[in-house]
Amino acid sequence: MNKSPWQYFELDELKCKCGNCGSAGMEMDDSFMQKIIILREELGFPFCVSSAYRCPKHNTSVSSTGMAGPHTTGKAMDIVVHGEEAYRLVKKAVLHDFSGIGVSQKGIRRFIHLDSLEKPDYPRPNIWSY
Repeated sequence: MNKSPWQYFELDELKCKCGNCGSAGMEMDDSFMQKIIILREELGFPFCVSSAYRCPKHNTSVSSTGMAGPHTTGKAMDIVVHGEEAYRLVKKAVLHDFSGIGVSQKGIRRFIHLDSLEKPDYPRPNIWSY
C-alpha cells in the first residue's frame, strides 16, 4: 500500500469503492484535500470518509450526477458525522468556502457531503439535503 500524501487520510478510504477501475486514492485534488485537512484540524475530530473519489462508471450507479459528478473530479468527500459534530462541520465548511454542502442526517446513513467545484460546472454556492 502506498503512503497517503494527505495527513489523517489513508489512500484506501479515498479511492473509488467500485473495485474495478484501478483507483488508488491519488485521484483526489490536492488543493481540495488541503482544505479538508485544515477543516479537520480546526474541528479537532477524525473524519470517517464514506466516499471520496468515484470513477465515472461507479458514480453513475450510485448518484444522480452521472458520469461527471463532483466525486469524479477528486474535489468531493462524504464524511460520516451526526449531531453536534455535523452542525460544527457545516458551519466551518461555509466559512472555508466549500461550494457544495449536502446534508443527510436521517436514518442510519448520516453524512455531510463537501465539495469545491467552480462555476459553470454546477450552480454554486449550493446547499441541499438528501
